[in-house]
Amino acid sequence: MTNKITELFKTEYPIIQGGMIWVSGWKLASAVSNAGGLGLIGAGSMYPEVLREHIQKCKKATTKPFGVNVPMLYPEIEKIMDIIVSEDVKIVFTSAGNPKTWTSFLKEKGITVVHVVSSVKFALKSEAAGVDAVVCEGFEAGGHNGREETTTFTLIPMVKEQVKIPVIAAGGIGTGRGMLAAMVLGADGVQIGSRFAATIESSAHDNFKETIVEVKDGDTQLTLKELAPVRLIKNKFFDEVQELYQKNPTVSEIKELLGRARAKKGMFQGDLDNGELEIGQVAGLIHEIKSAKQVLDEIVAEFNEVRGSF
Repeated sequence: MTNKITELFKTEYPIIQGGMIWVSGWKLASAVSNAGGLGLIGAGSMYPEVLREHIQKCKKATTKPFGVNVPMLYPEIEKIMDIIVSEDVKIVFTSAGNPKTWTSFLKEKGITVVHVVSSVKFALKSEAAGVDAVVCEGFEAGGHNGREETTTFTLIPMVKEQVKIPVIAAGGIGTGRGMLAAMVLGADGVQIGSRFAATIESSAHDNFKETIVEVKDGDTQLTLKELAPVRLIKNKFFDEVQELYQKNPTVSEIKELLGRARAKKGMFQGDLDNGELEIGQVAGLIHEIKSAKQVLDEIVAEFNEVRGSF
């Protein structure tokens, strides 16, 4: 399966594993890369030296390409970028910020740069900034979505119509059928997060993985737009957020309720009541915890089977 994305990243398949906080460590990234996709280490939940450790372990676990996802809201981003350069990381996905800020710096070091966007406007800005590709993420996704609530399958063709660089679809994709549908609409590849969150190699807590498997349609909702929009599983913390919204809270009051390390508490430590449980709508199609290789192989097999039936 050769196209613009496999050529850009030197992978077997145009499938990228999302760089999710508290989920995407070196074990998951290396497993996906070894299986033929592009694994990403999620730097957003790592101290700089922890990221360095994950990069070094990933290098030992795979000889295939892998990358690092960097949310630009990260408070010590300069240290993160210095580590990425010093450890000779070849691929960086940036998100949650202005693509102009770091693209030139990274490109000058010979690094392939991809930026995550949620609108045509930011896709065009990313292209102008010199990125090599964009990830277009619809609001079905679990992570930091745009406030526009544009769905993946309307966003992809609109972005494809406007940019010349490769387009990667994200949000609501976790199967071969979903991958094929995204590519029919113009995507050159797909980024998959939630499905890889519920894998053996994921660094998420087992409690969270098991909850993902139990999620059905309607069990998640996009919220916390005033801070950074996230799609959460409805639990005790989510109910507290909704109760607060009934009082027309200030941003400070929302921040006070959120507190510190709420996502870590839920996704990494397994507190299903008081933690923030981020997952995409596609969780309703996840019924079993499998290895990353099994997941990727099944996606590719279904993609080929469905494509061949037309």
